[in-house]
Amino acid sequence: MASPAKDSLGQVLAALKDSEVLGVLSPAASATLAGRGVPVDLAGGAYLCRIGDPGDAVYVILDGEIEVRTSSPGGRDLRLVALRRGEIAGEMAALDGGLRSADMVAARRTRLWRIPRSALIQALESEPKAAVALLAEMSARLRRTNAALEARATLDLGGRLAQLLVGEQNPRALIALTQSELARRLGASREKVNRKLHDWGAKGWVEVTPAGVRLLQPGQLEDLGKQAPES
Repeated sequence: MASPAKDSLGQVLAALKDSEVLGVLSPAASATLAGRGVPVDLAGGAYLCRIGDPGDAVYVILDGEIEVRTSSPGGRDLRLVALRRGEIAGEMAALDGGLRSADMVAARRTRLWRIPRSALIQALESEPKAAVALLAEMSARLRRTNAALEARATLDLGGRLAQLLVGEQNPRALIALTQSELARRLGASREKVNRKLHDWGAKGWVEVTPAGVRLLQPGQLEDLGKQAPES
């Protein structure tokens, strides 16, 4: 029977192989990188790091979800991006050795593999393809963040809620998030989200169920998420 350590190491290697960035590493480099790391297990709502913490490591997500957050001037949490299995968290500060520029929080129970900055730098120096892949992933993530910020500036609550629902639906067109969680991700009140869902339910666009929100006419919401509010 395999030991827990060997099981964890196997999961790390599988996650590294699936990673858009570190998946380009050779098997030998992946094994070396995985061997330098240690596991991290977070409960939902726990902080992986906070703004201003040292960027001394990167994290490969094995299971769960990490939210990258900042705060609005009014003190509301603003969700910039969500990272899931196989993705890397904390690479920007780890590359330059600077301080964390955002909070990272477990959206639900999340398991990660912490890799020291020194090990990451050595891997990137030895295999430049991984460095190029990392730059491409950072650019893509910046584009997603800019799109989210643009949506906040150009879309009203209905448009932003529509985008969120369409983006989070599973193959059964169900979004397994509470209205409180939807409101938190949008930086809005639960009451406003509830009213919007009630309006859409009356139109036959969505159905609010105990398991979450089910999309009945996703095309309507896709169109709504592309429209800027009327001036």
